[in-house]
Amino acid sequence: MAIGERIHFFRNLRGMTQKFLGMSVGFPEKTADVRMAQYESGTRTPKADLTAALANKLDVSPKALDIPEIDSDIGLMHTLFALEDLRGLQIGEIDGEVCLRLDKSRGSAYAGMLEMFMAWNMQAAKLKSGEITKEEYDQWRYRYPEFDTYQRWTKIPSQELSDALVEALKDKK
Repeated sequence: MAIGERIHFFRNLRGMTQKFLGMSVGFPEKTADVRMAQYESGTRTPKADLTAALANKLDVSPKALDIPEIDSDIGLMHTLFALEDLRGLQIGEIDGEVCLRLDKSRGSAYAGMLEMFMAWNMQAAKLKSGEITKEEYDQWRYRYPEFDTYQRWTKIPSQELSDALVEALKDKK
């Protein structure tokens, strides 16, 4: 799916018009809808600063907009082939089902991807069990890694803050 299709998808998801979104990122009222239509149709491609502004207004990560071309089966296959080359993604079969899996021999690439996949799996399980709503699941996905609470992407307080908290707790005793 091209960036224009992603902009269109998220704009509709947020209930925005092309004119509203265009004006909110700084286009003049007279041309805002035309400019957004050009980006959504693929006639124009937004530069990085505009992509960031659009992502901000759409409340998603810029990475959620700027994804590889997967709008066709062949494009998706080549994306998967690239992931095989770059990240060690492998295709295989488990219990008669075709599955994608990570290659353990890839070391740190495997470990990093495993943590991200585990975080994704945890959110999917929460959705399935009813612990979170579809909207919360989608927010997690579309703002990833901002809302990831698994391990790798969580923010850790500085040592200074940690020391100050320990001292403050000692004073309470």
